[in-house]
Formats: sequence, structure tokens, C-alpha cells
Amino acid sequence: MSGNTVQVLSSNWEFKCETDEEWLPVSQVPSNVHTELMRHDLIPDPFKDTNELEVSWVAERTWRYRTNFVTPSEGRGQGARIDLVFEGLDTFAKVMLNGKVILQSDNMFIKHRVNISDLLAHSAKNTLEMTFEPARRRGLELVKAHPEHDFIVHQTEVSRGPARKAQYHWGWDWGPILLTCGPWRPVKLETYVSRLEDIKVNYEIHMGQGVPITLEATIHAHVLGPAAELEVDLLFPDGRAVALKDRNGTPTGASSWQYSSTRLSMEKPQLWWPRGYGPQDLYELRVRSIADDGSTILAEEHQKIGFRRVELIQENDQFGKSFYFRINGVDVFSGGSCWIPADSFLSRIAPQQYRDWMQLLAEGNQNMVRVWGGGIYEPDAFYTACDELGILVWQDFMFACASYPTYPEFLASVSAEARQNLCSLRHHPSIILWCGNNEDYQLIERYNLEYNFESDKDPQSWLKSTFPARYIYEHLLPNIIKDESPSTAYHPSSPWGNGTSTTLKVDATVGDIHQWDLWNGEAKPWQLLPQMGGRFVSEFGMVAYPHVDTIDKFVTDPAERYAGSRTMDFHNKAVMHERRLLTYVGENFRIDWAQGIEAFAHLTQVMQADALGVGYKSWRRDWGREGARRCGGVLVWQLNDCWPVTSWAVVDYYMVKKPAFYAIKRAMAPLAVGVARKFHDWTARPADEIWRRNTGHVDSRKMLTDIEFDVWVASSRVETVRGKVVVRFVSVTTGEDVRERIEEEIQVQPNGCTEVLMGCKFDWDKATVAEPEHFVIHTALWVDGVQVSSDTSWPDPVKYLDFRDRGVTVKHLSQGLVEVSAEKPVKGFVFSEKQRVKLSDNAFELVPGEEPKLVQVEGGSGELAWTFVGR
Repeated sequence: MSGNTVQVLSSNWEFKCETDEEWLPVSQVPSNVHTELMRHDLIPDPFKDTNELEVSWVAERTWRYRTNFVTPSEGRGQGARIDLVFEGLDTFAKVMLNGKVILQSDNMFIKHRVNISDLLAHSAKNTLEMTFEPARRRGLELVKAHPEHDFIVHQTEVSRGPARKAQYHWGWDWGPILLTCGPWRPVKLETYVSRLEDIKVNYEIHMGQGVPITLEATIHAHVLGPAAELEVDLLFPDGRAVALKDRNGTPTGASSWQYSSTRLSMEKPQLWWPRGYGPQDLYELRVRSIADDGSTILAEEHQKIGFRRVELIQENDQFGKSFYFRINGVDVFSGGSCWIPADSFLSRIAPQQYRDWMQLLAEGNQNMVRVWGGGIYEPDAFYTACDELGILVWQDFMFACASYPTYPEFLASVSAEARQNLCSLRHHPSIILWCGNNEDYQLIERYNLEYNFESDKDPQSWLKSTFPARYIYEHLLPNIIKDESPSTAYHPSSPWGNGTSTTLKVDATVGDIHQWDLWNGEAKPWQLLPQMGGRFVSEFGMVAYPHVDTIDKFVTDPAERYAGSRTMDFHNKAVMHERRLLTYVGENFRIDWAQGIEAFAHLTQVMQADALGVGYKSWRRDWGREGARRCGGVLVWQLNDCWPVTSWAVVDYYMVKKPAFYAIKRAMAPLAVGVARKFHDWTARPADEIWRRNTGHVDSRKMLTDIEFDVWVASSRVETVRGKVVVRFVSVTTGEDVRERIEEEIQVQPNGCTEVLMGCKFDWDKATVAEPEHFVIHTALWVDGVQVSSDTSWPDPVKYLDFRDRGVTVKHLSQGLVEVSAEKPVKGFVFSEKQRVKLSDNAFELVPGEEPKLVQVEGGSGELAWTFVGR
């Protein structure tokens, strides 16, 4: 027999609740019980209204799936082995074949392979049945069974702590409580004589100044079953091929062989680069096991790989200790987003959706995505898209916001999970960092747990402490990384400060930080973000409503479509959002409740865009220059949603972009000019140095009399660029310039920040108006006669400004092109976006005397609604 066959068992399944008599047809596998119940109209859509509450009973039941299949004819009497492969079972599952238990699983992140060769019926159909027990019940049983552990979890309840299931299924401050179950990834029947169990490529890239880049690689393969030879072909991006053969296999068991190819050396290899820094060159690796006759192919695997050298630079400097990535010898500023699962029901996410999401991220000038530890190890389609688009991946292991246990069975399961997922994903060049967890170390301070990084270096003692999970993050996981992917950087946690800063306190001098004194914590004004950065900001964010088209999808009762309705509040899981959102909006904007939910949604969106735009552009400014990288990256919380909701996402569940998406896009442009004025906090002032109390006695005249501003240009280009910066001062009231413009010819330094104007004081004596008045500072960067970037600074708070009579004109030109202009400065001009409608630009400021904004609209029909602040 040659080759192998794979049959995907996707159809002819049935399901039922264990206590029911009737079996119901399943649409297809992968599956989960909620979507099947919806298909049969047995539960309402949990994403609409408050239906999440109406379906909670589903998670309390035991559910069964079954199917029948015929024994493969090619496996009968030919010495072949037949395996059932379960790529993902969610979560506490018992699997039976022809009435015999063949598998018990308690980890949804593990793939299972079961040899069923001796269990098949050779003359009849085989019955495969799965039983899924309630995850919450089983989790509580495990908590009770292990009193030696103090189970501490944030976000919902303790039962998720010992359950190796996607943690967000228990609900989060942006997601519903929907405890799913079912075969969430494919089930396959595989027949083979020989199989490639594992392929591993170890390589080193040597680079030095004036020396050609060289690559040395070794390809390893683990083969199950008979094989005489390993054949390796490496197909170059330009089409060339190199064939490697090695007949010196080493037996590792009765029917297992370990092969290593001859060492491959290349001079000037084609490297993989992050987007914006070079091409995403990918090689194709083809590995075959060959039979004794020298020609029969017993098994074959293909794998796309990319060669790149990644370094996490953590060096002492004038700011503390750096934290940034150097790729192929080039420092790279990481600007991107945190990623949560794209749906509460994972089985219905199509591979193309992952490509669309990463394409959207790339279109937004982002170059990094962080796969958050409360979700899943994403499918191959996600990482393949990142490889091809040049998106860097920060990959968390699946632990989030808890003090996890370390009893032997749990550690064994975690070890298998980590090793298996690492081996399946390590060939993706986009993955440049594995991180132990999300925010687990923050529990140390909150609950006074034991942790002494400097004096306690004994992993066995950690298991006996009140924070035993340190064993997982600082011993188990890094050792698995060392074994399976030694060239990949590892970071114990996010945030984590090299043992010196691991708790709730933000240390801006070391490691990465989660900056949640915006919204959470002290809930500081977003205008203070420039002073709230760190060496790498791996989380920060601001809540905003989605567009009205999305709101209409999940609020079916028109009477509930108002800000603060029961349904709207239910679709906002953020703690104390009723106070925080209104506070932030009320601090900055006039609220006219009579204008309805559309107007309020718009204000929340503009506020989110303002906050995130300031964070990105100011912390990118801190990228500085070589040798002085004060901030190495910014990742917003979060890119996406798992259901329709009011949240921190910059793109909603239906892939409709919020204004903040465009603010990030502008701040992360290859060449981005920035302007910022001195901030006068109008909400609080310290009364004196003794009492240090905040009072309401604020001198609001300083908005007009004490004006300082900075202008800079950030660049990710690898070459120096000559350009011109133009700064204008335009009256909010009249639309006229209040003083003459400033023009500066500059050389924009590569891969860093070029300061243009610093600490410039505005002198009213040089103004062209008789009395001080509010004005915007508009700055533009011109290169070769083309405006490539602009930025606008408004006086704070904008609620004090008069936005009457703006003279806005929206012209619909040919072929979906729209032109927007204004006679006076306009704040937060936003087209109300819809699903399947794509805009080239949105959510911008309008300044008279500048070129009109041109927006290309694709998809949909009719004119889009639009508004702006104060309309």
C-alpha cells in the first residue's frame, strides 16, 4: 500500500440532550450545541436582546453527538493502521466506538489520535458517539477535589480555574457567558502504513556588518511505521529547489523512526520581514517517507516556512530596561492590537474570516497582533494569513486572570497542551514571542501571594507556595520552548517586568505594561496618556458604542434603542460602565439626549478615537532613535469582538470599523506627523502641597493664555526622507488663520522620531486677531509635493467650543468617490458605517484651507449618513 487516506467525518451526525429521547440532525462537524439548538429553533439567538439569559440552561445539561461510518476498504488486511483523529473536543468528553470507551478528554486545546484498527466492524457500519459533560459542574468538582489549592479567578467564577477550556466562555468584561460544548474542530478517519508524526526545522541566521547573511538549517522528521528513507525538498520563493536526502534513520521504537536531513547552508537567503520592512518570502518544505523500493511514497507533508532572526532587546539604558523587537538586525516598532476569539461559537468561524480580519489589520497600518491568553490557540489559517501579510504575532499561552493550580494531572495536561500547540505552530515565521499568561501575576499583590523572584530560584518550592502557577510560567513553559522552538523568545507573563515589576503597579521603566489607569483604576483623562506610557504598552483602551447599524442587529425592540436602556446596558459587560462612559463623554462633549442613540454613539466613538489616537502617536514618538527606544510598541485592547456589544474593540463583531480604527491607521502610517499642545486639566487641581487635595477651582483662562505645542514626525521607513512640515493656527469661530503659518524643511530620520518643534509657546502679540480666541493647530507633512500625513490639535475640552455654522459640504462624485470639506474647523466627522460597506477613510477632522477629504466607498447602496461633533 502507498500513501495514506483521510476521511473527514463532517456530515451525518446527530445530537441530543442526554435526557431526551429524540436525536436531531447536526448541520455539520465542527459543531457546538448552541448553534445546533438555534438551527432547530429550540433556543433564541443569544446575541440578540437579553437572550443570553434565556439560554443559560444549555450549559447545565449533558449533550451527546453520534455518527456512523463504514470501515475503510483500503485498511482491511493490508497491514494498515486506522486512527480516529479528534482535532478539538470541547471540553469534558467521553468518546465511544461501537460501545467501547476509546477516549476521555478534559482539555479542549489538545488534539487526540486513537488507533482503532482492532475495534472496527469489518462487515457493518461503526457507531461513534461522544458525551459532553457540563464544564461548570466539572470545574466545581475539580475545585472541591483539590482543597490544597486556593483557586482565585477574576472575571466570573472559580470553576474555570481547573478547566482547560477557552476561559472567555465563562464571560468577560466584553463577552457573554456561553459555556459551549461539542466537537469544535474536525474529526477525521485516517488510514496509513507510514505517517510523518512531526517535522521540525532548526536554523540559525548569521549576520554581521559587511558580511553576507548565511543560514544553517537542519530538518528533522519523526516517522511512524515503515520507511527506508527521508526525502526533503526545499522550494525557494523564486522557484528554485534544493533536494536533501539522508538514509541514516534512527529507530526510536518498534515502528518509529527519527530522521535528520543533511545540514543545509545558504548564503544570502531570502528572509521573511514584517510588513513595511521588506518582503514576506516563504519557502515550501516537502517531506516524504520512502519505502524500501526507493520510489514508493508512503507519506508526504508540505509546510510553508520563513527564515528570520528575531531578538527581544532588553538592555539597560537611560530609561530603565528596553523592551522591543529586532528582526533581521533591524529595530521594529510594534504597533497593533490584542485579539480575542472572533466568535463565542468557534465552530462557525470560516478560514476566510481569519484572512479578512488580518487583511483589515494590515490595511490599518498595524504590524502586530497579540493572541490573548483567555481565548484559544487559533487555527492554522490565522497564522498563515499573518505569515503572508507580514503581521507579527505575540502568542499567549492559554491562561488569563487567575491563579491556576499545579496538581499533577493538571500539569500533565498543560504540558501536553503546550508542547502540542507549540510543535504545530512553530513553523510560522510570524510568531515571534510566546508569553506565559495574561495578567496572572497581578493577583500576587491583590491577594498577597508569595513571590520572591530574586531569592527563591527553586521550582519545587514554588509548587508549595500560595502562587504555585509560577512553576508553569517560569519553569515548565520555558523548558518546553527550549526543547521545541529554541529560537523563539519567551516572556513569562503580560505584563511582567523581569521579576522587578509583576504586580498591579505599572512600572514604566521595565518590561511590558497594561495601562488601565485609563478607564479602569484611577480613570485618568485620556489627555494624560503621553505621560502614561512604558517600555512596551501591551494593553490599553477606551470603550465605545458600535455603529447604529450594528446596534439595530442586537436590539430588536425599537423602544430599547436609546443610550442606557436595559438592552444596551446588558450588551456592555465593562464594570461600572454606566458611570465611566458617561463621565468620559460628559467631561469632553456636550450631550444632547434629545438627538437619540445615534448622537450618543457618535460621541463615544469620537472619544475613543481621540484617546487611542493620542496613545499611539505619543508612544510611537517615544520610539525615539537607535539606542534610545523609550517605547518599543503599542497594542490596543482590543481589535475585535466575539459578539455584538459595546466594548473596547475598534472593529465590531460584524467587522464594521469604529472611528478609532482610522485614528490608529493615521498614527501608524509609514510617515506620520504629530502635534500636541500643553494639557490643562479642567476637572481637578491640587489645592496645596500639604493637603494635596483636588478642588474644582480651575483657571479656565489658561486654555487661551497658556498654549505650548510640539510637532514631530514618526517614520518606519528605512531611509532618510526629505520633506516639509506646515503648521497652521485656524480659528474655531471664523475658520480664518489667527497668525501666520510655520513652515519647516526637514530631514525625517529613518526608523524613529524626528522632533520638529518642541515647547513652542503661542504668542498672542503676533496674532492677526484683536482678542484671544479658540483655534486648532493643524500640521501637515509634505513629501515631493504630496501631503502624506496630517494631524490636528483641539483645545480641551471641546464641549466649551461653539460648533454652529460649520459649512460642511459632502459631494458624491463618480464611481463611489465622496468629497468632504468645510468652511470652519469640524471635529469628528464620521460616516455611519455598515456591514459589507468599505470606506477608504473615515472619522477625520476638517480644516478650511486644506485639501478636501476624498473617501472611496465600496459596497452597499445609497448614501451613508454622516455627522460631526455639535451638529
